[in-house]
Amino acid sequence: MVPLDPVPLPIDHVLRGEPDTVALVDRAGVVRYAAAEEAVARLAGWLAGQSLARGARVATWLPKTREACWMPLAAARAGLVHVPINPLLKRAQVAHILADSGAALLLTHAPRAATLEEGDLPGACALHVAAGQGDALPRSRADADALAALLYTSGSTGRPKGVMLSHANLWLGAISVAHYLALTPDDRVLGVLPLSFDYGQNQLLSTWAAGASVAPLDYLTPRDVVKAVERLEITTLAGVPPLWVQLLETDWPKPTATRLRRLTNSGGALTLALVRGLRTRFPDARLFAMYGLTEAFRSTYLDPALVDDYPESIGRAIPFAEVLVVRPDGTRAAADEPGELVHAGPLVAQGYWQDAERTAARFRPAPAFARVGGTAVWSGDTVVEGADGLLRFVARADEMIKTAGNRVSPQDVEEAVTAGDETSEAVAIGVPDARLGQAILVVARGDGSGETALRERLKRGLPGFMQPARYVWRAELPRNANGKLDRAALRGEVA
Repeated sequence: MVPLDPVPLPIDHVLRGEPDTVALVDRAGVVRYAAAEEAVARLAGWLAGQSLARGARVATWLPKTREACWMPLAAARAGLVHVPINPLLKRAQVAHILADSGAALLLTHAPRAATLEEGDLPGACALHVAAGQGDALPRSRADADALAALLYTSGSTGRPKGVMLSHANLWLGAISVAHYLALTPDDRVLGVLPLSFDYGQNQLLSTWAAGASVAPLDYLTPRDVVKAVERLEITTLAGVPPLWVQLLETDWPKPTATRLRRLTNSGGALTLALVRGLRTRFPDARLFAMYGLTEAFRSTYLDPALVDDYPESIGRAIPFAEVLVVRPDGTRAAADEPGELVHAGPLVAQGYWQDAERTAARFRPAPAFARVGGTAVWSGDTVVEGADGLLRFVARADEMIKTAGNRVSPQDVEEAVTAGDETSEAVAIGVPDARLGQAILVVARGDGSGETALRERLKRGLPGFMQPARYVWRAELPRNANGKLDRAALRGEVA
């Protein structure tokens, strides 16, 4: 198990495997740790040769190529700030990120470069469709508090904003996850999530911190994931709830399903139906339910030994994090009392890039009763901590439905809707209603043939004020660039 050393190093030191151990595996073959270190050093040397100012932002808009995997380390080694851009984004969104970050260089490939139009690149931004190799740079001696990356949020609550992450944020996040997942050098982690997503990038960093192997994968269908687990002898698979829904709807040969040692979830709470489905399909895998936010990377995880008894829980604080449940007046919430989740400690990011107003709103002093002082992230998310110390996610503050004088968690409605056989995905939304204030509308995946049975089942299981007033049925629900259900898009459509 990776020891919990609280002293951070520059993030380019994270390649900690034995020289002959495989660090990365893809369709082109394997890259061992010695070769990975050499590739990072030479990519850093190429960046250093671009005559960029120290601290300049360098963006990547790439599929999961080897260059895309090395860049978080190479940019840091060259004294630059990495800005990974989700390859699923289109040119207008890319142009916003390039302009907002003030990127001095964009590394992409020819097909994506061809989609850019005049004015999409900032005037001082150099465009490269391939990287070269320079003289190998030695490992950096950067200050752990120095800025290492800007990760742009998916924009579910407005235009994407760049979260400023230091070397310490990235390093301690990698060590924390590698420790509590108990990753070992013989593990192989399948990287299906975007590398621009904090959860996806951490899969690289935590795997390498443990001296294990990562297999980055761009997939088209859930079947591609199944094949990769078998072909690459994968032991660890991470996902977000919509992906788990798709994977549970896909055939898994029993030997392939039993190959997995651990499943990790973030980017949205698991429903009871998903927990039961994953535990049935992958009985030999330890299931880690987790909660995180880009502004502090990861806050909580649930010990897999508890998932069967507490499937609705997001667990307790991860190593290096202090997680607090706070009343509106700033005092500690009592057991079973809803409050705002506040995250303190060294995983807290440095704020939003060039956005003092939104930084001041989200990054504020930790509550007086916190063990760790300094700046904390006030998430805006409502949680409940039980007497046993386990946390349960209730809802984002801006998603709570206020109906007939009651505050209803959309997640509670969604869990009830998906608990049966009528649909496997649903989003509950509050819409204006003259009598109730807000009525509950559910957008669900399916053809609606089971709506009558669904309504009858919910009448038996939910109080009257939690009953959906209307259902909208769709063949597919929209997802954002990180693969999560796009609630903001749905709210905008039905408003």
